[in-house]
Amino acid sequence: MKRSLLAFGTAVLMMTLSGCARKTASATSPGPTAFGVAIVESSGGKQLGATGATLSQPVVVQVNDEQGNAVTGASVQMSGPLGVGFDPATGLTDSSGQFTTNVTLGSMAGRYQIMASTFTKAHKKVDFKLDEIALGYQQQVGYQLNDKYCSRCHDPESTPERVSNYDNLEVKPHPFSEGDALNKISDLDLTAIISHGGTAINKSPIMPPYGYTLSKQEIQALIAYIRLVSDPPYQASGMVYAQK
Repeated sequence: MKRSLLAFGTAVLMMTLSGCARKTASATSPGPTAFGVAIVESSGGKQLGATGATLSQPVVVQVNDEQGNAVTGASVQMSGPLGVGFDPATGLTDSSGQFTTNVTLGSMAGRYQIMASTFTKAHKKVDFKLDEIALGYQQQVGYQLNDKYCSRCHDPESTPERVSNYDNLEVKPHPFSEGDALNKISDLDLTAIISHGGTAINKSPIMPPYGYTLSKQEIQALIAYIRLVSDPPYQASGMVYAQK
């Protein structure tokens, strides 16, 4: 789910210049030469991208046989909610048993559940579902604020751009994707923590206040980002989920 601020900004710019064009497979795919019994994710799930943009990394799935061995020449079909594009949408697994597609997100912010499908020799359909996350303007602002102020402590993993401070802290901050903990905290309490620090609601004093650094609109944007990347997904009255 992690991308550098520069890469994310470039993706947004390219989306604008390209007019959010979507590509789909135009030719009929050849028939399968082999069949598997399972389809699994190899890479590309739970990525972040701007609404209407193509994800920075392709989605790669693999078809396996009964022994868990990769199957070459098995058919794969991609599907998703209205507005999601795949390039290609169908095809056969390669010599490593994998199928690769570029995914373009829809125009609405939210979590998109896409599905990869294959068929067994008995013509039984086998599916695998994975989520991708589309950031609207407010969530994009929150993403940038997270990258600038928060991820150094709230992201346990270091990146080439930034070394994580997570392991140096006595009280470990919750990663923003940790829905089991953060989903239980109200927007009002999150606002208090961000504005006045952890002690505002009897949390760790290690969390500093940002009320003099961030505007009210920026704090709301950061909360919108936290809610969208939550895993499990944050459920709130009136909140729209793109995959439904």
